[in-house]
Amino acid sequence: MDELIVKKNPKSSIAEAIRVIRTNIQFSLKLKKGKTILVTSSIQGEGKSFVSANLAVSFAQKNLKVLLVDSDLRLGRLHRIFKTSNQKGFSNLLVEDDPSNYKDYIKETKVENLSFISRGTVPPNPSELLDSENAKKFIASASKDFDIIIFDGTPINGLTDSLVFTKYVQKVVVVSAANYTKMNFLENTINSLKKLDVDIAGIILNKVPKTLSSSYYGGYYGGYYTSK
Repeated sequence: MDELIVKKNPKSSIAEAIRVIRTNIQFSLKLKKGKTILVTSSIQGEGKSFVSANLAVSFAQKNLKVLLVDSDLRLGRLHRIFKTSNQKGFSNLLVEDDPSNYKDYIKETKVENLSFISRGTVPPNPSELLDSENAKKFIASASKDFDIIIFDGTPINGLTDSLVFTKYVQKVVVVSAANYTKMNFLENTINSLKKLDVDIAGIILNKVPKTLSSSYYGGYYGGYYTSK
């Protein structure tokens, strides 16, 4: 299944839901050049990569220069969604002597204004790579060239990867799945982020069943709830 619904079927209800989410995020960010967002979830399987990819496409369709980065260095699958190679990805970039030379790692997409960096080789120390001076240098450099950078991170429950990476981004969006995410898992995720004084832009409710929502496409739905 082609998961880039915003590109494939821009008139669908899910595409419209993604655009609503995009608008909410734009207001939250007061969008100017170099804005950074981390998309995460509580556990695996909530649809954060689907949301990250479609949000990136939606921002690009607004004529913004977008960089999508797969920062889930363990199980990141964005290269499959975009049907590109996973060689020379983000993990490989973070061990470079000069991560400001990130352009060698960019993979162009079939979406105008959207560039992409895949996960790369699974490293033995993903959280250390994400919590590094090289990560900071990369973001500082890429922020000069892109209007918005979207990171698709690891789930938070049981892993520190996304938590340590939050210090480098301006906003965090949490994806949760209807009838799948346990409330205590979501509460733990929000509490873990708040302990770090993270700016949570909102929570996206994903995979709402057709019987509960008229906005339905292939099992996905995007509902946006601000945390303020």
